[in-house]
Amino acid sequence: MEFISQPLPACKRVALVAHDNRKGALIEWCGRHRELLQRHQLLGTGTTGSKIEAATGLQVEKLFSGPMGGDQQLGAKICQGEIDLLVFFWDPFEPMPHDPDVKALLRIAAVWNIPVACNSSSADMMVQSALMETAFEREVPDYQGYLAGR
Repeated sequence: MEFISQPLPACKRVALVAHDNRKGALIEWCGRHRELLQRHQLLGTGTTGSKIEAATGLQVEKLFSGPMGGDQQLGAKICQGEIDLLVFFWDPFEPMPHDPDVKALLRIAAVWNIPVACNSSSADMMVQSALMETAFEREVPDYQGYLAGR
C-alpha cells in the first residue's frame, strides 16, 4: 500500500467514546478541557454524547450507541476522512458484548493514521500538543491509487 499526505485542519473533528464504566472519567475530562473542545467539532456515540452535552454544555453530534452500531459509524467516518482524533476511554477490565466493533474501530483509526487517546493522560497530551489547533500533514493510505492498481 502506498501512502499520500493529507492535511488535518486546525479545527479538528474529535470523536468522543467511552464504555459505561469510563463515561464519568470522559465527562470529567471534557469538563476540564471545555474551553478548548468548544473550538472543535465534537462527535460521540449516543449515550456518551448525550451525557457529555448534559454535563458540560458542549455541542456533540450524536451517532448511535456503541453496541447499536455507533462504533461502526465512527469507523466509517474515519475512512471517509470525517474524523481527525479519537478519544476513546475504554474499560480494560470489563468484557464488552460488542468487543469486535471496538477492535475494528481501533484498527481503522490506526489504518487511517489518526491520533487515538485511550485514557485521560494520553488525551491530555494529545489536546495540549501544539498541533491540536494548527493544520498539519499526515500520511494516509492512497486508496484511489490502490483502486487504480498503482
